[in-house]
Amino acid sequence: MYSTPAYQGFASSRDQTATLFGQTMGLVALTAAVFAAGAYAGRNLSEAAGIVAWIVAFVILMVMRFAARKSPVAATVLLVIFGILLGVASAPTLYWYATTDPSILWQAGGATALFIAAFGAVGYLTRRDLSVVYRISFFALLALLVFGIVLIFVHIPHGSLIYAILGLVIFAGITMGDFQRLRRSKDMSSAPLIAASIFLDILNVFWFFLRIFSGGRD
Repeated sequence: MYSTPAYQGFASSRDQTATLFGQTMGLVALTAAVFAAGAYAGRNLSEAAGIVAWIVAFVILMVMRFAARKSPVAATVLLVIFGILLGVASAPTLYWYATTDPSILWQAGGATALFIAAFGAVGYLTRRDLSVVYRISFFALLALLVFGIVLIFVHIPHGSLIYAILGLVIFAGITMGDFQRLRRSKDMSSAPLIAASIFLDILNVFWFFLRIFSGGRD
């Protein structure tokens, strides 16, 4: 039975999935490392410089989508630059927390790890198609962005806390969808893009937990 073409095809597919998972999560870890380096390097930068870094980072992300089709190596280099720029962009906020109440950073980091592990495992292991959940979560994210803009101009009691809780609900769906995409993908060149998506999931969840643990002060 183990020598049949059907079994060999199954084993090959399983090995490829495991390889893609390992490669993608390795890239996520690399992105996290360069993010931390960027955050440390940019700890004394102004908020204006952080905003510029955010903009450039997402330009890099758009370029990465095209580069991934032609060169996985180029996409990986862009992923590293993307991670560094996100770290630089996040540096002013992270530095503020680190100098005022660093325990919030540890609480948010621990909660983020548990959140991603739980919903990532559900997305990776479930056999149910989560594409509808992912699609709904994406449109809900667009609505959340509009709600965030409204909060800038309109005071809503506990608005920041509501925003964070809704964000976590939305990213539960997005995280499950991204991890299911990782399991179902057969294209090894997709690892940098999937890694970028998962890292953005982690980063957004971290920011939402920061809002919650800080009582909405940010």
